[in-house]
Amino acid sequence: MTYTAKDYAGLVGMPGFSETLLKNHFTLYQGYVTNTNKVLETLDQMLKEGKTAVPEFAELKRRLGWEFNGMRLHELYFENLTPHVPELGKDSVLHERLSSAFGRFESWRRDFVTVARMRGVGWAVLYEDPETGRLSNHWITLHEHGHPAGFRPLLVMDVWEHAFMVDYRPTERAKYIDAFFINVDWAVVERRFRPREAADERTAVQR
Repeated sequence: MTYTAKDYAGLVGMPGFSETLLKNHFTLYQGYVTNTNKVLETLDQMLKEGKTAVPEFAELKRRLGWEFNGMRLHELYFENLTPHVPELGKDSVLHERLSSAFGRFESWRRDFVTVARMRGVGWAVLYEDPETGRLSNHWITLHEHGHPAGFRPLLVMDVWEHAFMVDYRPTERAKYIDAFFINVDWAVVERRFRPREAADERTAVQR
C-alpha cells in the first residue's frame, strides 16, 4: 500500500496564517508521506530478502514511527482547521463533556493552551479514552512519544516551530495558539468525538 499526500490548499486564507507559512507546512507534510512510503518499501524488501536480523532493519522499524506519525498527525492537524471560523456551540455534546470534565469549557481551553505552551517541540492533543469516555489533554514529544495507547485524538495542534515561525517570532507561540483557536473546525472535532456516541447507542439497542 502506498500513501498519497492529501490536498489542504483550501486552508489558505485562514486568519493568522500566511499563504507562505501554510505552503511551507504542506511541503513538510508531503515529505513525511514520501518518507513513510520509502521506509515501508525498504522494510518490505528486507523482509522478502530475509534481512530482518540486521541492525538496519531495527533502525528502520523505529524510524517508521517517526515518519508515519509525522504524516498522520499533520493530517489530523490540517483537517481540524478551516478558514470559515466556526464556533463550538454551548449546546453541543462535546462542549458539555468538556465543561463537565474540566469544570468549565474555558478551564479545558486553559489547560490545553498550557500544554501547547510547554517548552520544546511536539504536539498538543485532546484525547478521548474510548473505554471510559474521559477527555484529557496530552503533550506528544516529537511525533511518536507520549501517545496514550488506544485513545482517540479529537483536537490536534502542531507546536513545532515550523508551524508558526514564518509568521511569528520564536517567542510569539502564544499568538500562534490564539490564531489556531480562531480557525479550529469544531464540526470535524465533534465528528471525531461522535463515534463513541454511536457505539453507546448501538450497545443500548443490543441490550
